[in-house]
Amino acid sequence: MVIINKKIDLYFIKFPIFLPLIFAFTLYTFPNYENILIFFTLLFLAEPHFGATLPFFFNRDNLPKILSEKIKFIIIPILVILFSIIGFFYFYLFFILTFLAANFYHVTRQSYGICKLYTKDTKELDVQEFFIYFFNLLFFVVALNRFSIDYLSEYNLIINLIIIISIILVSYIYIKKFKFSENYLTMLTGILIFFPVCFVSKPIHAIVMGVTMHYSQYLILTHKIVKNRNIQNGLSNPGLKFFTIILIYGILMATSSTTAIVNEDVFRSLIVIPLVGQMFHFYIDSNLWKFSDKHHRDVTLKHLLS
Repeated sequence: MVIINKKIDLYFIKFPIFLPLIFAFTLYTFPNYENILIFFTLLFLAEPHFGATLPFFFNRDNLPKILSEKIKFIIIPILVILFSIIGFFYFYLFFILTFLAANFYHVTRQSYGICKLYTKDTKELDVQEFFIYFFNLLFFVVALNRFSIDYLSEYNLIINLIIIISIILVSYIYIKKFKFSENYLTMLTGILIFFPVCFVSKPIHAIVMGVTMHYSQYLILTHKIVKNRNIQNGLSNPGLKFFTIILIYGILMATSSTTAIVNEDVFRSLIVIPLVGQMFHFYIDSNLWKFSDKHHRDVTLKHLLS
């Protein structure tokens, strides 16, 4: 199956490895421009990816579903927003832990979901699912240890070597059983997205560097769905509204996110705005891609496969 075309599918959905490589090269070659690198990554990839949820969710095709399931699509999102605001200001550490767990879970689910789009062999898909979940859970534990608990810091090198050897071993077993293919690269992308937690020095790099691949995947997929919905509904310039929304959202949220480097508390607190948007994104997306639901097959999967 092809979503856009073979090249775009390979380089922007299945295996967009060039994005974290560019990020890493820039970060370690020009360390003095770290904040600029983060800002432009947020501006052009991270925040537009979060913003893409808006035209994807608030669409006339979804309106009947939203109105028929008000608790799921109206009440709970409001509660998520309130929890994020209150949590940020009154129980920050618990909120950040919740945010991190939701981030890992959301990215892992998408990685597996993309494997399901391309992999037809159920046995191969089961193997992909197991290893993606296994390594992402492992990286979640590593992230907690390195950036919070810091209990095994003297063993970081050994742990990293074990993880690298494990990935190589898994690759060998997978290729031997199913042969080298783009399906393997899709699984490898899902495994490597959080690999930077093993070696970067700051949490922001761990979240952004490898997850650039996740951002690319989501932007490509949602753009096609929203564009095809607009064409079906007879709208002119079907992709223009999508790009306008994610561009404006990206500018506003990337600017708010970078306020974390400012010392004044009133400015640093502005980062709660993009965090709220991200938590909203995690929750809404957990419901919009459930293709076991006929509505989502009809208004989402249909346009993705067309």
